[in-house]
Amino acid sequence: MTDKVKKADPYQALRYREFNVFLLLRFAMVFAWSMQFIVIEWEVYSLTKNPLSLGIIGLMEVIPAVSMALFAGHIVDQREKKGLLVKCILGFSVISFGLFLLTWPKIVGEWSPTVILYSIYFLVFLGGLVRAFLGPTIFSLLSLIVPKKVYPNAATWSSSVWQIGSVLGPAVAGFSINWMGVHWSMCLVVGFSVFSLLALSQIEKKPILNPKIGEPVMESLKEGIKFVFNNKTILGVLSLDMVAVLFGGAVALLPVFAQDILKVGPEGFGVLRAAPAIGAFITMLISAYVPLYKKAGMKLLVAIFVFGLCIILFGISTLFWLSVVALFLSGVADGISVVIRQTILQLKTPDHMRGRVAAVNSMFVGSSNELGAFESGLTAKLMGTVTSVVFGGSMTLLTVLGFGLKSPTFRNLDLRKDMEEHQNME
Repeated sequence: MTDKVKKADPYQALRYREFNVFLLLRFAMVFAWSMQFIVIEWEVYSLTKNPLSLGIIGLMEVIPAVSMALFAGHIVDQREKKGLLVKCILGFSVISFGLFLLTWPKIVGEWSPTVILYSIYFLVFLGGLVRAFLGPTIFSLLSLIVPKKVYPNAATWSSSVWQIGSVLGPAVAGFSINWMGVHWSMCLVVGFSVFSLLALSQIEKKPILNPKIGEPVMESLKEGIKFVFNNKTILGVLSLDMVAVLFGGAVALLPVFAQDILKVGPEGFGVLRAAPAIGAFITMLISAYVPLYKKAGMKLLVAIFVFGLCIILFGISTLFWLSVVALFLSGVADGISVVIRQTILQLKTPDHMRGRVAAVNSMFVGSSNELGAFESGLTAKLMGTVTSVVFGGSMTLLTVLGFGLKSPTFRNLDLRKDMEEHQNME
């Protein structure tokens, strides 16, 4: 394997104005979405005191997100990206405003908890439809804002900003629930979604690079699925992350840990929810200076294995500080996984298929967050909260060990050659 990859400028992507605007709007959307999820988790568990209800939140979002993902990928590859993103953000804003109304004290006082609960589930379901289009659209727009030689660096910064939003969203949610209540916390979510629309107005419309405009839907979907399943590298990295997120979804049960096990209230809940994202964010900042493309396969396997160990440690911990440390370290490991996965997808996906590949990615990885939430809620109901988390972490360890032993090609995956090719592009 050649080792002539040039030392990259860690701020290379930031030298493009539209990319900086893109980072602003991505931060605003991730902050709003992650904060909204936390506020709704808290409200639903406060209404029901049933961990299964937390799992149902995830299930309500994942059903439309998965069922519409491939169709959304086809639409994204066929349409202009900025206009689609405007529609996605408007849809999210309407849903957030609906949740703002559902948490209004006047409505909470007059409506029954059951009606409020099912109304929340309905809006979350609509959010899943929006998310099916949002992920592929953002992924595709990124590749149109910067040159190909900047993709790896842009992917790192984009993922880092995603983690900043994931850090601040839960943290602000925990404190704002305590200071302002659930209702006005949702008002803040609406404000950030509006800000993302204003930022998007500063990005120009981009050309459609798909040479098969008007291609029949079924042919388009078959082509996208065939590409992913024939590319063993992409299929392997998506499968590994899916398992890690599916079985390591302890964060879905954090309201239970915060209220009933660690007894740390909404502020402690915010700290717990933010800890893994802080770890991932720090990892991503470091990766801008210390790239992870060398021996990427082995690094990914080790990262997901460490992630599983951290989830087990969190599950058995009864000390708040130890739980925070375990979640922080799980975030460090997850950050490595995210950077490697995004780099692989950006390097190995053709421009005209980015929407469909991103859609498959959302089915494998993005939607497994909600499936993981449902799995955690269900197993917590059947086994108990602590046993559920330990079980999930153990399944992650077993899967990584099995995959690593049976896939020597993936263990030896190295991205230096791909990096060279992209650095040589004009």
